[in-house]
Amino acid sequence: QVQLVESGGGLVQPGGSLRLSCVVSGSIFSIYGMGWYRQAPGKERELVATIYSGGSTNYADSVKGRFTVSRDHATNTVSLQMNDLKPEDTAVYYCNAQIRPRGGHQVDYWGQGTQVTVSS
Repeated sequence: QVQLVESGGGLVQPGGSLRLSCVVSGSIFSIYGMGWYRQAPGKERELVATIYSGGSTNYADSVKGRFTVSRDHATNTVSLQMNDLKPEDTAVYYCNAQIRPRGGHQVDYWGQGTQVTVSS
């Protein structure tokens, strides 16, 4: 069984910073992409940032230059450093990983979500 456990998030003032982390555990053969999505009230879930096994990254235009995604292959951890946060960054943030479990095919796995609120 594969699990994604998120940590971080919370309430921060505009211009502040937060760091999210997500640890993947379980019977894993390989992990391709790892990253973060977010969903604000009344909106669809959207990609925030992804990092692939080779190190390439992909960011939403709205977070470029403010957010940085990183990955630790040894611990199967993906992190999102969020700087200069804005009220429009308020959302539930979900960890995502494209995992091939042992004896299985590659599928998308999701964390439970963590709330990020940017407000003064």
